[in-house]
Amino acid sequence: MIVYQSTKLGFLEDASNGIEDVIRDQVKEKLNINVQVGSSEYNSWKNSLGDAMYKVMQTSTIPDDSGVAIEYSIPRTKNRIDFLITGQDDHGHEKVVVIELKQWTNTRLTDKDAMVEATFRYGHISEELHPSYQAWSYTTLLNGFNATVYNEGIQLESCSYLHNEIDDSVINHDFYKSYTDQSPAFCKGDKEKLQKFIAQYIKYGDNKKTLFRIDNSAIRPSKALADSIASMLKGNDEFIMIDDQKIVYETALSLARSSSHENKNVLIVNGGPGTGKSVVAINLLSATKKGLNARYVTRNSAPRLVFESMLTKTFRRTEFSNLFSGTGSFVDADANDFDILIVDEAHRLTEKSNFFGKGDNQIKEIINASKFSIFFIDEDQKVTLNDIGEKGEIRKFAEQQGAKVTEMSLESQFRCNGSDGYLSWLDNTLQIRETANIILDDSDYEFCIFDDPQKLHDFIIEKNKEKNKARMVAGYCWKWISKKQPSLKDIVIGDYAATWNLNSHGQTWIAQPDSVTEVGCIHTAQGLEVDYVGVIVGHDLTVRNGKVITDVSKRSGGDKSVHGWKGLMKEDPIGTKARLDAIIKNTYRTLMTRGMKGCYVYFTDKETEEFFRKNLGLNKI
Repeated sequence: MIVYQSTKLGFLEDASNGIEDVIRDQVKEKLNINVQVGSSEYNSWKNSLGDAMYKVMQTSTIPDDSGVAIEYSIPRTKNRIDFLITGQDDHGHEKVVVIELKQWTNTRLTDKDAMVEATFRYGHISEELHPSYQAWSYTTLLNGFNATVYNEGIQLESCSYLHNEIDDSVINHDFYKSYTDQSPAFCKGDKEKLQKFIAQYIKYGDNKKTLFRIDNSAIRPSKALADSIASMLKGNDEFIMIDDQKIVYETALSLARSSSHENKNVLIVNGGPGTGKSVVAINLLSATKKGLNARYVTRNSAPRLVFESMLTKTFRRTEFSNLFSGTGSFVDADANDFDILIVDEAHRLTEKSNFFGKGDNQIKEIINASKFSIFFIDEDQKVTLNDIGEKGEIRKFAEQQGAKVTEMSLESQFRCNGSDGYLSWLDNTLQIRETANIILDDSDYEFCIFDDPQKLHDFIIEKNKEKNKARMVAGYCWKWISKKQPSLKDIVIGDYAATWNLNSHGQTWIAQPDSVTEVGCIHTAQGLEVDYVGVIVGHDLTVRNGKVITDVSKRSGGDKSVHGWKGLMKEDPIGTKARLDAIIKNTYRTLMTRGMKGCYVYFTDKETEEFFRKNLGLNKI
């Protein structure tokens, strides 16, 4: 989606009359942002667009009818491109020039790839991505997600413009040459150079025709991490890391290289669904697996087993079997035995490490076993009574072992079509946390409510024909009777009958080509993704008089995630009730965020269905 689009002449007119007000109004309208735009963002539009780019575009070398777009939201992400110019080159080829704008006043070198230490206009200093890497990565995303750009061969060029910074040879240092060669960096005083760069590619205008087609383009199919893992472990760039992903990755690499017996480090990375936790984790494993003793660690076996099933098609088992571990593998490990332990889904860590209750705390054991440990965590995805993965616990054990703690966050959203609005609406509607998203704006993400579970499952089966990337899941409210008697159906709702995922598929259920006829649960879906997910919400979550009510007694007795809840209720009824409430809500939050393109839901309880429908504003299917 493009927030603002015009021709060069239209942009110049708007810029001369206060374009920051135009952009503010368009951001609120088109991006459905109801909160007050911050003064820093407002002033950046005023300075970067109303002043800097206004002066750049005042030249006859750039055609008057060339297209201009501001704040283009890249499909399936929350990232926005600052400035685009469209037109044609000397040969009639369609061209797009992407410009990343920065208000920094100074930069310093770092020892991290594509990162600089930037000083902002008001004195704040922080490590940031080199703007040339940022501009280049955005063109890569645009080409990867926009079908019109990809299929029609629209050629993308990029650069950055640091209009407040005098070039002191840092931003164009040889250390960053691989990025500035692809995407030049222009500084204060480089107005004419930037004009020449734009004019080199935009010889003729297009009267916004290219912008219109890009803005109305279909979205290209997404790649799934599991499908790309073999290529990633060979060192190929399957997923270009952007913004905070690249910053976290480079920080983790730096800590991994500098950590030792005497200098232990722990990195905590916060990130919600689809922010790239697993992508960064696998990229780290690929980068460190040869030079360092590294492991990818998860509590939930489903992601590990799915990844390994994909790797067997390319690697011999001996080549990857030592790269993946369960969280209970470090009970007897010597101190600092590993260089780096990469813990994905760290919120799923437990105290006891195996069936026999060995060990006393997995967080403590992992930190002890590694010179550097990185914990990717989303505390809102704790889904069992045994889950103890919390930032406070990680910090406590790190301090006990003399490890320095660094905390960072991943914000860039790739799942749920990059819709922050959907995730905020879901949190608000499940009453996990209050947000401003009371009603869902359905323009960013496909979400529908079905009144018939059979219609829902038929719909998912049809969607699965596209790429085998659609699956059914449900809350664990039905007994798994087909485990011992395969001819029986587990989930029976009126005329609808289905089985839980087959025992033969085990934890790799989501990757099996014929499993779309089955129904998965939280244990086989967490940590993985599909394009489309169908969710059956059972009677463990209902709504009465506008309040979301959870009832653990409606869970199947075979659900080990809440095993022992009755005894805990006797010991601590208030605390246990709160924990169980969070587990059930987090379970559905997790299931309803497995789909990258769409989520479709059936509610066994009609009042609950009506509550969600009221907050949705869509007709049922």
